Amino acid sequence: MSLPHLPVLRKGVPYESLDKIEVKDHRTGEVLATVSQVNAGIIRRDISRIGDARAALKKFTCEQLIEISKKAGELFLTAELPFGDKGHTQTPQQYIETLSRTSGLPHVMVKMNMAKVNDALANMRTVLNGLTRGLDLSVIDIGFGEQAGCPVSYYPTTNCLGLVMPSNSPAVNSLWLPAIALKTPVIIKPGREEPWTPYRLIQAFIAAGAPKEAFGFYPTDHEGSGEVMKLSGRALIFGDANTVAQYKDNPKFECHGPGFSKIIVGDDEIERWPELIDLMALSISANGGRSCINASAIVVPKYGDEIADALAKKLGAFDPLPPTDENAKLSGFANAKMAEFIDSAIEAGLKEPGAEDVTAKYRNGPRKAELDGGVYLRPTIVRCDSFNHTLANKEYLCPYASVVQVPQSEILSKIGPSLVVTAITKDPKFIEEILDSDLIERLNIGMIPTGKISWNQPHEGNMFEFLYKRRSIEVA
Repeated sequence: MSLPHLPVLRKGVPYESLDKIEVKDHRTGEVLATVSQVNAGIIRRDISRIGDARAALKKFTCEQLIEISKKAGELFLTAELPFGDKGHTQTPQQYIETLSRTSGLPHVMVKMNMAKVNDALANMRTVLNGLTRGLDLSVIDIGFGEQAGCPVSYYPTTNCLGLVMPSNSPAVNSLWLPAIALKTPVIIKPGREEPWTPYRLIQAFIAAGAPKEAFGFYPTDHEGSGEVMKLSGRALIFGDANTVAQYKDNPKFECHGPGFSKIIVGDDEIERWPELIDLMALSISANGGRSCINASAIVVPKYGDEIADALAKKLGAFDPLPPTDENAKLSGFANAKMAEFIDSAIEAGLKEPGAEDVTAKYRNGPRKAELDGGVYLRPTIVRCDSFNHTLANKEYLCPYASVVQVPQSEILSKIGPSLVVTAITKDPKFIEEILDSDLIERLNIGMIPTGKISWNQPHEGNMFEFLYKRRSIEVA
């Protein structure tokens, strides 16, 4: 049988383009599939006619779509689903192998990400309850109703949700899943090395009973990505600080860039720092360090040298392992140039006074390593003497963190914007100051890893408030 071909999906209907790219094994260069590419003109045409897709979703109640989402999660996790338009199908194991070969994620991490996506779909009712603050979802179906004894009405802010997806981690797709239960079609531009997860999710939704018209799958170039962003009434953008900076002040965009997530420790808890090392190490290294919710800085009032050394000793020995090894903790890079860039950026920063790569003495070789043709980055813990250092508030797609010692009274003024902060303290005054900070988007108080997600609270942004706006209403 020929190679699998992933077509464009125009309102769920496969479309084969003359323009195709090959998606290859990041280690061997073997072509695993071809993927059709479309130009910006097709995207413009299809978004201009997106009303049919929204109408298809409006035929369902939110409760029905929640049940469909739950079923889709089961199918995504366990079922053999269509894989392209050439008669191929894909089992869960084949999905794991294919994603690992193109993204560099070891199998154990792909399975973990699959479980997260399934959990998001299985818990969709809890997710929406948290996003809407307990709104009776029939209000969305009917258009008006009551909330907390008051008349309420919500109207959609857009006919579709545009998504320009990254390739770093499949679980990032969980961010757009509530849109379907909220009756909003999706226009997805997949990551070049990771078209597999959004395509499999679409097939799972359709098999579960969702209308195929609700799904657009548009592999495209930079111009096409720009059209997805520009023409969708609401859109999610993922990327580095420079990528998201141009969108962050526009309310039609929800930006997902570097998280600069952190663990901070108060004066009252720092004496037991040896007991905190496992939590810190997990927060830094989970999912190969690829997530915006990984801790990229450890901020402490004392024992900075000792903590940096303990973390370096624990993480520094991590070595690349075969992708099938259940003990694999590092991810390969689909783009070897990215690994070279990160390695060079860290080395350049270390040339500035005030920073030491403490992991250097514990590593079994250089930071950038190779295994069976794959390129990896071993963990890096950098001890910085202040937040003014270049490497003190950086985030990279690998297990990386700085350790900075700052007096407790100065911590909140130094850390900068942070997606997640785990604050290890029981000091009521310090907790009050932390709660007052507008720099922290998600807060954990106590021994909670930065990567722990609660389904009854938004992870980053509020998808309901992004897709719906409240209006005043009176009904006679």
